[in-house]
Amino acid sequence: MDNYFNNTSFVNLILKWRLHLAVIIVAAALAGTIFSGSAFITPLYKSEAVAYPANINSYSDESETEQMLQILQSQDITDSMIEKFQLVQHYEIDPTYKYFKTALLAEYHQNIKISKTPYEAISISVKDKDPEKAAAMAMEILKLYDHKVASMHKSKSGEVIQMYEMQLSAKKALIDSLQNRLYEMGNDYGLIDYSVQSQEIMKGYLRTIYGNNGGNINTKGVLELKSNIEKHGGELLTVTEMLQHEARTFVEIKLDLEQAQRFNRSKLTYSNIISKPYPSDKKAYPVRWIIVAFSALGAFLLAILVIFVIDARNPAAQKKQNI
Repeated sequence: MDNYFNNTSFVNLILKWRLHLAVIIVAAALAGTIFSGSAFITPLYKSEAVAYPANINSYSDESETEQMLQILQSQDITDSMIEKFQLVQHYEIDPTYKYFKTALLAEYHQNIKISKTPYEAISISVKDKDPEKAAAMAMEILKLYDHKVASMHKSKSGEVIQMYEMQLSAKKALIDSLQNRLYEMGNDYGLIDYSVQSQEIMKGYLRTIYGNNGGNINTKGVLELKSNIEKHGGELLTVTEMLQHEARTFVEIKLDLEQAQRFNRSKLTYSNIISKPYPSDKKAYPVRWIIVAFSALGAFLLAILVIFVIDARNPAAQKKQNI
């Protein structure tokens, strides 16, 4: 049978069966044309959206595009799409089927492709028998992405707001405590401002020593205030400095809290749409010429194989080959 695989024998064999091969190829092409029609294969229309991520920060070592891709492929978005567009009925999948969920997800991921482009954008490609629905589904995926990211951010910003509010409450309590202590020191010991009072006490104390020089000085009061400053002056300085520091920190935390609240209340979108999806007027599947070409090629190769077998079993043909 090796003789059939040299060029001369192969060409002679094709020429011998040329009419049969021609009929088989034409018949296969016609069959491919017929069976690739809408009566046998439901045509699908393709709609595509292209977008870049926006207003997000990446986690760990992933890029913003990779984070967007991960969120778009999440089960939450898949379940929302299945529910909104009633894909169980639309894909005509029997809910009582044992592997219903697997079949539904397989159909979903076969018709909806989400991938990263070479330019770090995200492509959302949707195929459906209804071109309007294909475009609506692609757009809805982006809306669901915005909603999910906004929900994630609001959840985290809510935690940040709660943290700032707790810090602010603690700072306010500390500031109130320091102010009360200053009030007590002023009320009980007459201590208000260390630097000013210490200067005035020094002047009054010197006058009591070297003479009044015509002034009216309460010597007892000066000595008492001097004693109070000596005993509690250090605490007065400490409390005053702490109060100033805590007041500055309180303002900083309040500014951070207000920024977090603004971010929490804002309505941001998290994608820049470069190419909006639109209803296609030309089907994307099936590609009939490919089906016809493969049908004809497959029929030709199968026919050649059958001819080899028939011709090899024909004694007259085998004898002629040997000659």
